[in-house]
Amino acid sequence: MKNPSEANRPGWFGPFGGCFVPETLIEPLRALETAYDAARRDPKFHAELRHELATFVGRPTPLTFAGRLSAALGLRVWLKREDLTHTGAHKINNTVGQVLLARRMGKRRVIAETGAGQHGVATAAAAARAGLPCVVYMGTEDMARQAPNVARMRMMGATVAAVDAGSRTLKDATSEALRAWSADSRETFYVLGSALGPHPYPTMVRDFQTVIGVEARAQILKEEKRLPREIIACVGGGSNAMGIFTAFLKDKAVALTGVEAGGTGPGPGRHAARFAGGYPGVLHGTYTYLLQDKDGQVLPTHSISAGLDYPAVGPEHAELRRMGRARYVQASDKDALAAAHELCRLEGILPALESAHAIAYLIKEKKRFKKNGLIMVNLSGRGDKDLGTLCP
Repeated sequence: MKNPSEANRPGWFGPFGGCFVPETLIEPLRALETAYDAARRDPKFHAELRHELATFVGRPTPLTFAGRLSAALGLRVWLKREDLTHTGAHKINNTVGQVLLARRMGKRRVIAETGAGQHGVATAAAAARAGLPCVVYMGTEDMARQAPNVARMRMMGATVAAVDAGSRTLKDATSEALRAWSADSRETFYVLGSALGPHPYPTMVRDFQTVIGVEARAQILKEEKRLPREIIACVGGGSNAMGIFTAFLKDKAVALTGVEAGGTGPGPGRHAARFAGGYPGVLHGTYTYLLQDKDGQVLPTHSISAGLDYPAVGPEHAELRRMGRARYVQASDKDALAAAHELCRLEGILPALESAHAIAYLIKEKKRFKKNGLIMVNLSGRGDKDLGTLCP
């Protein structure tokens, strides 16, 4: 069944989405769409995916009541623990699904892009399990600030291809991965890491991540016998947020809040808050909100979290905002750092800096919530990779 945000045209979410790519990628994307449509209707594919999620990824992940944080805020806060998956983030849900699809299509190797490194590690892990060679494109700026994940990818047999162009971050790594796929689409499968890019990627990635929300919905009803008043998730490209939002889209009483990277301030190059300073345009094959100047040139971005440091957002998020079904806010670098330390101190949980943005919003805006209100936060990843920043 389609989400309320999906249009009747495949690959479109209201006016957002589509497939804006060079001719060399049209046929590979059509082949991917056909293969995915067949796989999603195949009970054997779903059985294999469920098996891998249970025995390799470690699903279901728990829903943890954050008792001390709740007491400090005057709320009832539950954390969906994607940080407890194999490789330490939600990314593995998607990479396992895409690598199974790559093998089904007879591809001989996989490639990926990564910013924070979690998608790269998850792709390397899934590829190693499937026996497929793997190349991960990563900006040199991100390689420096996420060195532990670079080491993990290499240990799993992946080649980390350094990208030294542009801002040397996720945008440039994505561009390089798309170029590499265009040059060898017959043998290569591109494992895109978030709910963005050309059709069918936004839909496919979202679908592989919906396991988060399906589990969370059942878990909160078991624990509380009611749905949460609000669900909060960080938003870079937006796959972890779509993963948990999707199961609650039709529950109008459940507010959905995405938290973007507010960085160090509102000026160009100081943040990555697309809904705060961007407007619609095309980047990496999709029409969505992005940070660009009046001439359509992509603006530089900044975030203390490499996974949120990207100038565009997934097209389904753009439509959810247009519909008024979800709201999008920002958290600063400073507040995200403080929130990570606070969650460690109160709950013994080390969040990724990406996830810390969601916690930061919850802490800073606690007065806007009803006393003892039931809140769920998607803790999309763990913070081991960020220790160099958290404890310099």
